[in-house]
Amino acid sequence: MKIAVGLSSLALVLSVNGAGPDYTTFIAHRGESHDAPENTLPAYKMAVERGFGFECDIYLSKDNKVFTFHDGTLTRTTGGACTNKCAEASWEDVISKVDVGGWGKWKGSKFSPTRPALLEEVLELAVDGRYIYVEVKPGPEIVPYIKDVYARQKKATPKNVLFISFNSETCKALKRLMPEYKVYWLTGSRLGRGKEARPVTPEFVLRQLEETGADGVDCHFNPAVITAGFIKTVKDAGYEFHVWTVDDLDMSLLAFERGAQTVTTNCAKKQLDEYKARNK
Repeated sequence: MKIAVGLSSLALVLSVNGAGPDYTTFIAHRGESHDAPENTLPAYKMAVERGFGFECDIYLSKDNKVFTFHDGTLTRTTGGACTNKCAEASWEDVISKVDVGGWGKWKGSKFSPTRPALLEEVLELAVDGRYIYVEVKPGPEIVPYIKDVYARQKKATPKNVLFISFNSETCKALKRLMPEYKVYWLTGSRLGRGKEARPVTPEFVLRQLEETGADGVDCHFNPAVITAGFIKTVKDAGYEFHVWTVDDLDMSLLAFERGAQTVTTNCAKKQLDEYKARNK
């Protein structure tokens, strides 16, 4: 789906909604995952070096280490070399020894070998003016361990790190134990599966935000569902509105035009370069 956006529309985006494509509004999904293996320190560092904030996913290992990984098992990004579940694997004996830099198109690349990152290593990359979006995958049981990691470091602050989670109970626990940090509740644009799936509504989002105490929503951007009116309803109620994961510039421009405050993308630099080239 291609949507032409001209300079007049761009002016509308910036003047009315106050957000458009730039280094602060594109969030690098799992790091700059178009150009480096997802959820690795090289991908996160690349995002920071290019001037972007980034998103990472975290799990709790069997020996209570908080580390970055997206899937529930270690299979996909180890190229099948390790099939353990994240929560059942030890950091010391298993996770710290796997290579997540040599799977798929990264096979034989300069990124292999690369192990998963510990949360404390990721937080060392925090920079004021850019946000690290920490997606918490497990339930609320991980939150005390996250808090402990934060207490032992000095770079991450509410000015440069926030949390996102699909799990309502996790959102509640984060706001209860770490209230100084922003939390966004994650949701798809449709609820349920298959024929039973139905579009998410602003009313449902507002109920969830009130129940969880979250500061805003980070929603999958389906333009047929997430209209300007939808976003306005949520923002008018005092909440933030962010979207994921958009890799097409025209679609990102549409999201900004409708009121999204940030767009998470696998290719932040690629999109921003295209945007700048269009508007020379």
